[in-house]
Amino acid sequence: MRRVTNALKVAVVPPVGYHVIRLLSRTMTLRVEGAEHLSRRFSQGKRVILAFWHAQQLMMPLAYPGLEAHVLISQHRDGELIRRIVARFGLEAVRGSSTRGGAEAFRKLIRLGRSGYSLVLTPDGPKGPRQIAKVGVVQLARATGLPIVPMAFGCSKKNSLRAGIASSCPIHSHGGALCSGRRFPFLRTLPLTTWSASAGS
Repeated sequence: MRRVTNALKVAVVPPVGYHVIRLLSRTMTLRVEGAEHLSRRFSQGKRVILAFWHAQQLMMPLAYPGLEAHVLISQHRDGELIRRIVARFGLEAVRGSSTRGGAEAFRKLIRLGRSGYSLVLTPDGPKGPRQIAKVGVVQLARATGLPIVPMAFGCSKKNSLRAGIASSCPIHSHGGALCSGRRFPFLRTLPLTTWSASAGS
């Protein structure tokens, strides 16, 4: 019975998840800040490491449409669902985490980064601690020579803002700390890229 349930989840959740994300995007007014840094770099044929907190991954496939990149995703069953969802946005997956397949996944990311591909990962990982970056993203940047671009997502209710009462998902400023030249002077970095959404048109 469990196998049947898992098979149904794999068959149903990815297409539903993809359309839910698309539907959510149509209910929002999206604004991206800092995308010019990525666009300029991509136009020069250069690549980056995109990093964002694990809790913000739902809307990230919409942050930079048409992005060609490899995303680090865990080998857990839920990771397979995420892999199938992001594949519908044109993103490739590298499977592994700190608890399973991490070493081989890390080596593969290094090969891909050195071969001219952009990389995407959540530096706090699925098991946390929440919004605490692990050293892996820094090691990856050093091994590939790619700059880290921290990304964040924020949202607010349009009607509430008109009334002067905002309901928001705050963008934590320390999200860009892992790329700070003061803290990690050996890294080449790009500015924090943020994007936000307001409910309604």
